[in-house]
Amino acid sequence: MAESYSLTLEITRYDPDSRRSWTQTYTVEAGRILRFVDLFRKINEEQDPSLTWNSSCEHGQCGTCAVKINGKPLLACELLVENAVAFFRTTTFRIEPLDVAPVVRDLVIDLEKAYEKLNQVKPYVIDPEPLPPGADCYAITPRQLDFYVDATRCIGCFCCASACIAGRAGFLGPNAMLAAIVRVMDPREKAKEDRLKIIYSDQGVARCHSARACSHVCPKEIDVAHFIALAKEGRLGHDKPKTGQTRRPND
Repeated sequence: MAESYSLTLEITRYDPDSRRSWTQTYTVEAGRILRFVDLFRKINEEQDPSLTWNSSCEHGQCGTCAVKINGKPLLACELLVENAVAFFRTTTFRIEPLDVAPVVRDLVIDLEKAYEKLNQVKPYVIDPEPLPPGADCYAITPRQLDFYVDATRCIGCFCCASACIAGRAGFLGPNAMLAAIVRVMDPREKAKEDRLKIIYSDQGVARCHSARACSHVCPKEIDVAHFIALAKEGRLGHDKPKTGQTRRPND
């Protein structure tokens, strides 16, 4: 195993002032356990301070450093050089911003725009159930928790939305569906019908092609496609929309 690599990074650049897009190539000498965020920082410090990229926690928990590397959406803070070389079988990497929102500059996208579809599903408890008499917390059985706890690990990185092959114009996206599904499964939420109407709307799970690309790229290893499949089959543990409301496909 090599201790260092000579890497070629072909990075998509965008200047909002001139509205010019281009690909710029950088050659970087990098140790095997450097992360791609470290490579961007190395370029800033040693070659080009104008290269713009996004990150915050750099511990795989905030999702802000998500980019496409050789076509695959990834967290730049989690991808090590040695792992990238082994996975892609090359030392040349094309790095692009995610395509779920307009680009602000270089590898930075407009996250407010990206969140517009997610916000449509109201990814929070709308109408909480009252606490049981004498209780100071909401009780949930281990079986109930096991059923959906994996879905709660989503960090909002939009990798799944970028990888999704369904039409963007007509689909709210796998991350938005997952957020709605989580709240349907949440025992604290009373507004189940509001959630189900979104899930089974024309922009909901009917648009999913079941290609499983969302699950393949999720950095938290959530099987997003599994939860969408449960919704398609009406297996979220709650009734379908009532008569006269939007129904799920094939009802």
